[in-house]
Amino acid sequence: MVFRADKYIPLPTHKSGGFDHADVYLENGWVYLAHPANGSVEVIDGVKGTHVKTIPGCPEASGVICAQKEGITFAASRGTGKLLVINAKKGTVNRTLQVGNKPNGLAWDSDDGMLLAADIGDLHVRLVDPERGVLKTIRLPGRPRWCCYSWWLGKFLIAIRDPPSMVTLHPRTGELSPIIPISASGPHGIDIDQSTNRAFIGCDAGALVVVDLESLKEKGKVSLPTNADVLWFNQEKNQLYCAVAKPGLIEIIDAMNMKKIQEIKTEEGAGTLTFDSKRQRLYSFHPKACRTVVYINQ
Repeated sequence: MVFRADKYIPLPTHKSGGFDHADVYLENGWVYLAHPANGSVEVIDGVKGTHVKTIPGCPEASGVICAQKEGITFAASRGTGKLLVINAKKGTVNRTLQVGNKPNGLAWDSDDGMLLAADIGDLHVRLVDPERGVLKTIRLPGRPRWCCYSWWLGKFLIAIRDPPSMVTLHPRTGELSPIIPISASGPHGIDIDQSTNRAFIGCDAGALVVVDLESLKEKGKVSLPTNADVLWFNQEKNQLYCAVAKPGLIEIIDAMNMKKIQEIKTEEGAGTLTFDSKRQRLYSFHPKACRTVVYINQ
Protein backbone atom coordinates (compact mmCIF):
# COMPACT_ATOMS: atom_id res chain seq x y z
CA MET A 1 0.00 0.00 0.00
CA VAL A 2 1.32 3.44 -0.99
CA PHE A 3 -1.47 5.64 0.38
CA ARG A 4 -4.01 5.23 3.16
CA ALA A 5 -6.97 7.42 4.09
CA ASP A 6 -6.17 9.65 7.06
CA LYS A 7 -8.87 12.35 7.36
CA TYR A 8 -12.38 13.14 6.13
CA ILE A 9 -13.27 16.82 5.84
CA PRO A 10 -16.93 17.85 5.29
CA LEU A 11 -17.59 20.38 2.53
CA PRO A 12 -20.60 22.63 1.79
CA THR A 13 -23.42 20.62 0.24
CA HIS A 14 -24.92 21.06 -3.22
CA LYS A 15 -28.08 19.77 -4.90
CA SER A 16 -26.33 18.40 -7.99
CA GLY A 17 -22.99 18.52 -9.75
CA GLY A 18 -19.66 18.35 -8.00
CA PHE A 19 -16.12 19.69 -7.86
CA ASP A 20 -13.51 20.66 -10.42
CA HIS A 21 -9.80 21.48 -10.26
CA ALA A 22 -7.89 22.19 -7.05
CA ASP A 23 -4.41 23.19 -5.95
CA VAL A 24 -2.44 23.52 -2.70
CA TYR A 25 -0.71 26.65 -1.44
CA LEU A 26 2.32 24.93 0.02
CA GLU A 27 3.33 27.56 2.59
CA ASN A 28 0.29 26.97 4.82
CA GLY A 29 -1.14 23.79 3.31
CA TRP A 30 -4.42 25.42 2.28
CA VAL A 31 -6.30 23.68 -0.50
CA TYR A 32 -8.26 25.78 -3.00
CA LEU A 33 -11.06 23.81 -4.67
CA ALA A 34 -13.36 24.86 -7.52
CA HIS A 35 -16.99 24.14 -6.60
CA PRO A 36 -18.95 24.70 -9.84
CA ALA A 37 -22.15 23.29 -8.34
CA ASN A 38 -22.25 26.24 -5.91
CA GLY A 39 -20.39 28.83 -7.99
CA SER A 40 -17.64 29.16 -5.41
CA VAL A 41 -14.12 28.29 -4.38
CA GLU A 42 -13.78 26.24 -1.20
CA VAL A 43 -10.77 26.79 1.07
CA ILE A 44 -9.61 23.81 3.14
CA ASP A 45 -6.90 23.75 5.79
CA GLY A 46 -5.20 20.47 4.95
CA VAL A 47 -2.96 20.61 8.01
CA LYS A 48 -5.79 21.05 10.54
CA GLY A 49 -8.29 19.03 8.52
CA THR A 50 -10.98 21.73 8.46
CA HIS A 51 -13.01 23.70 5.95
CA VAL A 52 -11.81 27.31 6.31
CA LYS A 53 -14.21 29.32 4.19
CA THR A 54 -16.21 29.64 0.98
CA ILE A 55 -15.23 32.26 -1.59
CA PRO A 56 -18.41 33.15 -3.54
CA GLY A 57 -18.72 34.85 -6.91
CA CYS A 58 -17.22 32.17 -9.15
CA PRO A 59 -20.10 30.81 -11.28
CA GLU A 60 -19.20 27.51 -12.98
CA ALA A 61 -15.87 27.49 -11.13
CA SER A 62 -13.32 25.48 -13.09
CA GLY A 63 -9.54 25.85 -13.17
CA VAL A 64 -7.59 26.63 -9.98
CA ILE A 65 -3.85 27.10 -9.66
CA CYS A 66 -1.52 28.49 -6.98
CA ALA A 67 1.46 30.68 -7.83
CA GLN A 68 3.64 29.56 -4.93
CA LYS A 69 6.39 32.21 -4.81
CA GLU A 70 3.94 35.02 -5.46
CA GLY A 71 1.37 33.88 -2.88
CA ILE A 72 -1.52 34.08 -5.37
CA THR A 73 -4.30 31.64 -6.17
CA PHE A 74 -6.09 32.00 -9.50
CA ALA A 75 -9.61 30.64 -10.01
CA ALA A 76 -11.44 30.63 -13.35
CA SER A 77 -15.19 31.19 -13.71
CA ARG A 78 -16.66 29.64 -16.86
CA GLY A 79 -19.99 31.30 -16.09
CA THR A 80 -18.67 34.87 -16.26
CA GLY A 81 -15.44 34.61 -18.24
CA LYS A 82 -13.61 36.08 -15.27
CA LEU A 83 -10.57 35.19 -13.24
CA LEU A 84 -10.45 35.60 -9.46
CA VAL A 85 -7.04 36.72 -8.16
CA ILE A 86 -6.90 35.52 -4.55
CA ASN A 87 -4.47 36.20 -1.71
CA ALA A 88 -3.37 32.60 -1.05
CA LYS A 89 -2.38 33.26 2.58
CA LYS A 90 -5.68 34.86 3.55
CA GLY A 91 -8.23 33.47 1.08
CA THR A 92 -9.41 36.97 0.10
CA VAL A 93 -10.08 38.17 -3.43
CA ASN A 94 -7.68 40.91 -4.53
CA ARG A 95 -9.35 41.57 -7.89
CA THR A 96 -11.22 39.99 -10.80
CA LEU A 97 -10.11 40.09 -14.44
CA GLN A 98 -12.10 39.46 -17.61
CA VAL A 99 -10.21 36.76 -19.49
CA GLY A 100 -12.52 35.60 -22.27
CA ASN A 101 -15.62 33.47 -22.65
CA LYS A 102 -15.28 30.21 -20.70
CA PRO A 103 -11.80 30.00 -19.11
CA ASN A 104 -11.02 26.52 -17.87
CA GLY A 105 -7.41 25.30 -17.93
CA LEU A 106 -4.84 27.45 -16.13
CA ALA A 107 -1.04 27.37 -15.96
CA TRP A 108 1.46 29.69 -14.26
CA ASP A 109 4.86 30.74 -15.61
CA SER A 110 6.88 31.84 -12.58
CA ASP A 111 9.82 32.83 -14.79
CA ASP A 112 7.87 35.60 -16.52
CA GLY A 113 5.04 36.14 -14.03
CA MET A 114 2.50 35.14 -16.66
CA LEU A 115 -0.73 33.18 -16.44
CA LEU A 116 -2.17 31.15 -19.29
CA ALA A 117 -5.96 30.78 -19.43
CA ALA A 118 -7.30 28.23 -21.91
CA ASP A 119 -10.87 28.92 -23.05
CA ILE A 120 -13.23 26.07 -23.96
CA GLY A 121 -15.84 28.52 -25.30
CA ASP A 122 -13.99 30.31 -28.07
CA LEU A 123 -11.01 27.88 -28.33
CA HIS A 124 -8.40 30.52 -27.59
CA VAL A 125 -5.71 30.87 -24.96
CA ARG A 126 -4.94 34.16 -23.29
CA LEU A 127 -1.71 35.32 -21.72
CA VAL A 128 -2.65 37.24 -18.60
CA ASP A 129 -0.69 39.62 -16.40
CA PRO A 130 -2.18 39.40 -12.85
CA GLU A 131 -2.12 43.21 -12.57
CA ARG A 132 -2.85 44.39 -16.12
CA GLY A 133 -5.10 41.66 -17.47
CA VAL A 134 -5.01 40.02 -20.92
CA LEU A 135 -1.88 40.79 -22.96
CA LYS A 136 -2.25 38.37 -25.90
CA THR A 137 -4.98 36.15 -27.35
CA ILE A 138 -4.05 33.14 -29.51
CA ARG A 139 -6.30 30.79 -31.47
CA LEU A 140 -5.91 27.06 -30.76
CA PRO A 141 -6.26 24.17 -33.24
CA GLY A 142 -8.94 22.49 -31.10
CA ARG A 143 -10.67 22.36 -27.73
CA PRO A 144 -8.16 22.80 -24.89
CA ARG A 145 -8.12 20.66 -21.77
CA TRP A 146 -5.57 21.13 -18.98
CA CYS A 147 -2.21 22.87 -19.36
CA CYS A 148 1.07 23.41 -17.49
CA TYR A 149 4.40 25.19 -17.75
CA SER A 150 7.74 23.55 -18.60
CA TRP A 151 10.72 25.27 -16.96
CA TRP A 152 13.08 23.40 -19.28
CA LEU A 153 11.32 24.43 -22.48
CA GLY A 154 10.37 27.84 -21.16
CA LYS A 155 6.95 27.24 -22.70
CA PHE A 156 3.39 26.30 -21.80
CA LEU A 157 2.05 22.86 -22.73
CA ILE A 158 -1.63 22.63 -23.68
CA ALA A 159 -3.54 19.37 -24.12
CA ILE A 160 -5.99 19.42 -27.08
CA ARG A 161 -8.99 17.08 -27.07
CA ASP A 162 -9.55 16.88 -30.84
CA PRO A 163 -7.46 16.33 -32.83
CA PRO A 164 -5.75 14.33 -30.04
CA SER A 165 -2.62 16.38 -29.56
CA MET A 166 -0.55 18.77 -27.52
CA VAL A 167 0.83 22.19 -28.44
CA THR A 168 3.43 24.45 -26.86
CA LEU A 169 3.14 28.21 -26.45
CA HIS A 170 5.91 30.75 -25.86
CA PRO A 171 4.85 33.05 -22.96
CA ARG A 172 6.56 36.18 -24.29
CA THR A 173 5.97 35.98 -28.04
CA GLY A 174 2.71 34.03 -28.07
CA GLU A 175 4.19 31.72 -30.71
CA LEU A 176 2.21 28.47 -30.98
CA SER A 177 3.90 25.25 -32.08
CA PRO A 178 2.55 22.85 -34.72
CA ILE A 179 0.39 20.14 -33.17
CA ILE A 180 2.19 17.24 -31.48
CA PRO A 181 0.03 14.13 -32.11
CA ILE A 182 -1.07 11.98 -29.16
CA SER A 183 -1.87 8.35 -29.95
CA ALA A 184 -4.82 8.04 -27.52
CA SER A 185 -8.04 9.99 -28.01
CA GLY A 186 -9.13 12.74 -25.64
CA PRO A 187 -5.93 14.11 -24.04
CA HIS A 188 -7.06 15.61 -20.73
CA GLY A 189 -4.95 15.86 -17.56
CA ILE A 190 -1.30 16.83 -17.96
CA ASP A 191 1.73 17.22 -15.69
CA ILE A 192 5.51 17.31 -16.08
CA ASP A 193 8.52 15.60 -14.58
CA GLN A 194 10.75 18.69 -14.66
CA SER A 195 13.88 16.66 -13.83
CA THR A 196 13.65 14.34 -16.85
CA ASN A 197 11.69 16.64 -19.17
CA ARG A 198 8.81 14.21 -19.62
CA ALA A 199 5.18 15.21 -20.02
CA PHE A 200 2.48 12.82 -18.79
CA ILE A 201 -0.95 13.05 -20.41
CA GLY A 202 -4.03 11.19 -19.16
CA CYS A 203 -6.46 10.47 -21.98
CA ASP A 204 -10.21 9.80 -22.15
CA ALA A 205 -9.60 6.63 -24.15
CA GLY A 206 -7.92 4.97 -21.18
CA ALA A 207 -4.20 5.62 -21.49
CA LEU A 208 -1.39 7.56 -19.88
CA VAL A 209 0.88 8.84 -22.65
CA VAL A 210 4.50 9.92 -22.05
CA VAL A 211 6.05 12.61 -24.27
CA ASP A 212 9.76 13.45 -24.28
CA LEU A 213 9.99 17.25 -24.26
CA GLU A 214 13.38 17.39 -25.97
CA SER A 215 12.31 15.51 -29.07
CA LEU A 216 8.57 16.23 -28.62
CA LYS A 217 8.00 12.58 -29.47
CA GLU A 218 5.82 10.04 -27.70
CA LYS A 219 7.97 7.66 -25.65
CA GLY A 220 5.54 5.32 -23.92
CA LYS A 221 2.05 4.50 -22.81
CA VAL A 222 0.33 2.89 -19.81
CA SER A 223 -3.21 1.51 -19.81
CA LEU A 224 -5.71 3.30 -17.53
CA PRO A 225 -9.48 3.07 -17.07
CA THR A 226 -11.40 5.17 -19.59
CA ASN A 227 -12.11 8.84 -18.82
CA ALA A 228 -8.89 9.44 -16.91
CA ASP A 229 -9.14 13.00 -15.65
CA VAL A 230 -6.92 15.08 -13.33
CA LEU A 231 -3.26 14.05 -13.17
CA TRP A 232 -0.53 14.98 -10.65
CA PHE A 233 3.15 14.07 -10.60
CA ASN A 234 5.06 13.55 -7.32
CA GLN A 235 8.68 14.49 -8.03
CA GLU A 236 9.98 13.24 -4.66
CA LYS A 237 8.51 9.73 -4.96
CA ASN A 238 8.54 9.55 -8.79
CA GLN A 239 4.85 8.66 -8.79
CA LEU A 240 1.82 9.69 -10.82
CA TYR A 241 -1.70 10.08 -9.43
CA CYS A 242 -4.67 10.02 -11.79
CA ALA A 243 -8.34 10.45 -10.87
CA VAL A 244 -11.02 8.47 -12.70
CA ALA A 245 -14.57 9.71 -12.17
CA LYS A 246 -16.33 6.51 -13.18
CA PRO A 247 -16.38 4.14 -11.36
CA GLY A 248 -14.39 6.36 -8.94
CA LEU A 249 -10.70 5.51 -8.65
CA ILE A 250 -7.26 6.94 -8.07
CA GLU A 251 -4.58 5.16 -10.07
CA ILE A 252 -1.07 5.27 -8.54
CA ILE A 253 1.69 4.73 -11.10
CA ASP A 254 5.43 4.23 -10.69
CA ALA A 255 6.73 6.83 -13.15
CA MET A 256 10.18 5.22 -13.37
CA ASN A 257 8.94 1.81 -14.51
CA MET A 258 5.57 3.06 -15.80
CA LYS A 259 3.63 0.42 -13.88
CA LYS A 260 0.51 0.67 -11.75
CA ILE A 261 1.35 0.10 -8.06
CA GLN A 262 -1.96 0.88 -6.31
CA GLU A 263 -5.61 1.49 -7.10
CA ILE A 264 -7.73 3.39 -4.58
CA LYS A 265 -11.51 3.18 -4.68
CA THR A 266 -13.08 6.61 -4.15
CA GLU A 267 -16.63 7.52 -5.18
CA GLU A 268 -18.38 7.75 -8.53
CA GLY A 269 -18.00 11.29 -9.80
CA ALA A 270 -14.73 11.90 -7.90
CA GLY A 271 -12.81 12.93 -11.00
CA THR A 272 -10.54 15.47 -9.40
CA LEU A 273 -7.71 15.48 -6.88
CA THR A 274 -4.74 17.56 -5.81
CA PHE A 275 -1.41 16.85 -4.17
CA ASP A 276 0.57 18.58 -1.42
CA SER A 277 4.19 17.84 -2.36
CA LYS A 278 5.57 19.44 0.82
CA ARG A 279 3.55 17.23 3.19
CA GLN A 280 3.05 14.26 0.84
CA ARG A 281 -0.74 14.37 1.13
CA LEU A 282 -3.21 13.50 -1.61
CA TYR A 283 -6.68 15.08 -1.59
CA SER A 284 -9.69 13.50 -3.31
CA PHE A 285 -13.03 15.32 -3.56
CA HIS A 286 -16.22 13.28 -3.33
CA PRO A 287 -19.33 15.02 -4.74
CA LYS A 288 -22.01 12.70 -3.35
CA ALA A 289 -20.68 12.62 0.21
CA CYS A 290 -19.62 16.31 -0.09
CA ARG A 291 -16.30 15.73 1.58
CA THR A 292 -12.56 15.76 1.07
CA VAL A 293 -10.66 12.56 1.75
CA VAL A 294 -7.02 13.09 2.76
CA TYR A 295 -4.58 10.28 1.95
CA ILE A 296 -1.06 10.14 3.38
CA ASN A 297 1.93 8.58 1.66
CA GLN A 298 3.33 5.60 3.57
